Amino acid sequence: MSTTIPPRERPRQAARPDKPAPARGRKGAPGNRHSQRWLAWVFLAPTILGMGLFTLIPIVASVVLAFFRWDIISAPSFVGFSNFAEVVQDPTVRVSFVNTIAFVVVAVALQLGLALALAIMVQEKMPAWLRVFFRSAFFFPLILSAASVSIFMRYLFNEQFGVVNWLLSLVGIPAVPWLTTPGGSAAVVILVYVWQNFGFSFLLFIGGLASIPVETYEAASIDGATGWRKHLHVTLPLLSPTTLVASVMAIISALQVFDQPYVLTRGGPGDSTRTAVMVIFESAFQRLEFGQASAIGVLLTLIIMAITAAQFRLSKRFVFYQ
Repeated sequence: MSTTIPPRERPRQAARPDKPAPARGRKGAPGNRHSQRWLAWVFLAPTILGMGLFTLIPIVASVVLAFFRWDIISAPSFVGFSNFAEVVQDPTVRVSFVNTIAFVVVAVALQLGLALALAIMVQEKMPAWLRVFFRSAFFFPLILSAASVSIFMRYLFNEQFGVVNWLLSLVGIPAVPWLTTPGGSAAVVILVYVWQNFGFSFLLFIGGLASIPVETYEAASIDGATGWRKHLHVTLPLLSPTTLVASVMAIISALQVFDQPYVLTRGGPGDSTRTAVMVIFESAFQRLEFGQASAIGVLLTLIIMAITAAQFRLSKRFVFYQ
């Protein structure tokens, strides 16, 4: 009698879920790289088109036009560097550039100094809810039209019926000819410009102060630094990157000042408040000398680039990065 040995049963293995097959992108699907690339170009197209039409093409056209004489009526004629030679020899252009540089020195110094002082005061001396109020209040003039602000200020500083002279008369001070004397008109232009633009630098300094570690001030207090010494040896060095950005943007903006002096004084009395951008406007749209206007614009651009490059070059010595 034969016996059969049953086959050994293999141990059952736990059933494993089937691995899902890797998804393959189909042609034209959202995950496809080709379609994503086209979608990116679609979203970028308005910005690229706007920058090309309103920034790149005007810059190239201005540089080219600086070597031509053109009054819109007749065909442009190539004159080489004659426009630059005439611009350099023009006393009005020289005075306007001197006025612009003097305006930049005074206005930027006041703007950055006022913004930094107010930022330190608001950040350290006020509760959180009051900080929010002053941030909005100081930034509000920047969103207003420079022309409308200048028109309003022109009435405030009027010699006959202005509110400023009325307030001065209450304390026995005679009326001041703010807008009819070289010194008074320059002071009004600077004050109006600084009042309207210091809010942007103020917000930059607020952000820079908020990024300084509290432990740094605590260590300085342990070492005996208090009051202005704390800000001199701790705040200013750690705030130097923010100061660099604020100064670069403030200088570039001040070199292109136009609205305030044009609306307040029309560049007068005489040429005391005439700026470089005002001369560009007058040359192009009043005298129809577009070649000379473009030449002045090119010179102003080169000055802006040179000053900005010098700032970044000097920043290697004076800017401290944490």
